[in-house]
Amino acid sequence: MRSPRCHPLLVPALLCAVAVLAARPIYAADGEGEGGQDAAALGISAQVARLYEDAALATERYEAGRREADTRRVQVQRAEVLLDRERREIAVLHEDLGRIARAQYRSGGGMPLAAQIILADSPDDLMRGQHVFSQSQLTVDNAIGKSRRAESRLAADEGKAAAAWQDLERRSSELADLKKDIERKLEQARWQLQGQADASVAAGSCRGAVRLDQPPVAVTSAWVAPVESYQLSAGFGSGGARWARRHTGQDFAVPIGTPVRAVGAGRVVKVSCGGAFGIEVVVKHAGGYYSQYAHLAAVTVDQGDKVRPGQWIGQSGTTGNSSGPHLHFEVRVTPEMGSAVDPVPWLSARGVPVG
Repeated sequence: MRSPRCHPLLVPALLCAVAVLAARPIYAADGEGEGGQDAAALGISAQVARLYEDAALATERYEAGRREADTRRVQVQRAEVLLDRERREIAVLHEDLGRIARAQYRSGGGMPLAAQIILADSPDDLMRGQHVFSQSQLTVDNAIGKSRRAESRLAADEGKAAAAWQDLERRSSELADLKKDIERKLEQARWQLQGQADASVAAGSCRGAVRLDQPPVAVTSAWVAPVESYQLSAGFGSGGARWARRHTGQDFAVPIGTPVRAVGAGRVVKVSCGGAFGIEVVVKHAGGYYSQYAHLAAVTVDQGDKVRPGQWIGQSGTTGNSSGPHLHFEVRVTPEMGSAVDPVPWLSARGVPVG
């Protein structure tokens, strides 16, 4: 586990970085895009993809800021402990000062000089009395000075502690607000994307591939999971009112707009919309297997395209016979429905644990 200690300038830098993300323009121009793509479709798909990355980055920055805040909180709490000790020390100084003052009064230190001269038995007695008085007065002055310095230091430390708490709360609040703002924009864009997908399915006319600028694929293995982060929902062979017989794939519960990845190298043999699967993509792999990705909100490939492991081939959604946002993933021995095998052990056998 990495240490939570961060550089003191980390949080301001994070705030700037997230603020830049939040301010980025997210809408495409009207009209046709490159390659005859519909600019509105490209715009909302690209907006979702970009905000999806921004939200992940904002979350990462927020977590880093939270760890920094936790470190600062421990430091401030330690300062509070030191303040309590300073307060106790000042109370002891006040007690000592009172004790010195009382002792001086009892020893005649507070007697006027004329009275001391009259009552002195000899010049030596007078000198000894004056020496004792001077020493007592010096002790009192030192005690008063020490007490005042301690009180001044305590006041300064209390001010620093209060300012540290305020700064901590302000930074935490700003990071949380920026994260929420990006997530709000992402949620709005997701449902815009889904609305376009639903209209496309209702019209029975697929929009075609939306060519997104996806980050470089950092995949070194031959096989990957179809989505990076997920929760499993309906599994292979499970029963349900929405299926005529048994569930033919594995469902991955993910938000609308989540990048969907090709699980391995292959060629796209089918892109369609409409029917129970809504918008779907089928990829043929070596060895005679096919993978299907259904209920999508958008596709980023066309039929005939070659794909590599981890390449984005679409964005998840809830089109077709779907009760909520998720990816329906199947592995088949033919490109058509009815030849599915359980995808979880199939992926596991290829080094991709799912769960």
